[in-house]
Amino acid sequence: MKISVKTSFLYACLLAMVLVSCKKEIEKISDTLQDSSSTEVPPVKADSIKQDSMVKKESIPAEMKDNGFYGAFILPKDKKLRDSMFSVFSKKYTEKERYAILALNRLDSKNKWNADTLVVPVKIDTTLISYSPFPMQLDVLSNVKKFVVFSYPIQAYGVYSNGSLVKWGPTSMGKKAAQTKRGLTFANWKKKLAISTVSSEWKLPYNFNIFNSEGIGWHQYDLPGYPASHSCLRLLMKDAQWLYSYADTWILNPGGATTKARGTAVMVFGDYKWGGRKPWRKLLNDPNANNISVEEMTRLIEPNVDRIIREQSNREKIADSIRAAKALEIETKESEKPAEVPSA
Repeated sequence: MKISVKTSFLYACLLAMVLVSCKKEIEKISDTLQDSSSTEVPPVKADSIKQDSMVKKESIPAEMKDNGFYGAFILPKDKKLRDSMFSVFSKKYTEKERYAILALNRLDSKNKWNADTLVVPVKIDTTLISYSPFPMQLDVLSNVKKFVVFSYPIQAYGVYSNGSLVKWGPTSMGKKAAQTKRGLTFANWKKKLAISTVSSEWKLPYNFNIFNSEGIGWHQYDLPGYPASHSCLRLLMKDAQWLYSYADTWILNPGGATTKARGTAVMVFGDYKWGGRKPWRKLLNDPNANNISVEEMTRLIEPNVDRIIREQSNREKIADSIRAAKALEIETKESEKPAEVPSA
């Protein structure tokens, strides 16, 4: 009987211990569930956090408010979303502002769809001059009346008159397999509508040849946002028209077989970082990332200045003599005209 009571007592104690242990485990599980429930983010809040993190990541450059800084206009891959974003782009910016933004990204309107990100100035100067990567003044060119320079590294051209920058803009130069020839050259002949020697289907408006034997020149053609040409220097239509009127052609000797005087001095320099980040994208981190210093430009130009001025002087003398000869010819013809007999 005593054994039975003791045994029953032991069973009761064990049962109590099991119940207490189960209760604690249940409470622990319940607490865990409650903790999980209390830390769970509601769907709306989760979306908000996701959106905030995306905006923060993509809009860091746009938060730079000082003049001369740049922001990013992000374009999604999805076609419908891209169309919507370009609709916003068109409404937000005027036609001239859109033109300037695309030019900064080395794009024309036709090829804007190639972009996934557009670098956009916080304050837009439709003349582009505020964002020039070229120095505004080069004393080394003070005696050079006209000078055109093309930079391969940043895919841009600049125009100087007596050392002052008067214009700059985007270009698309030779692709990696057909790079544009570097060095000093001179403008040769021009034609309002030339046909490409690579394909007769390619029409080249406002073509201005600068390397005659290679058939290389600048002209209007697609700007896709990277070097894509077959060695020529592609320009926007307005820029091609402007340069067509600005630059001087060569002057040939009678018969056209030899050059009597060279045209406007042109320089192509530098190397593009193939496969690297597009140079203008670097503006998002550093607004001076594309700037070419006065010192660098001077080092490039100075060894050629004497030749440039010599060719310039020669052309001016020959052009003056041609104009004088034509004026004399007209005067002679006028003097040889028979005098008019007065009517009775």
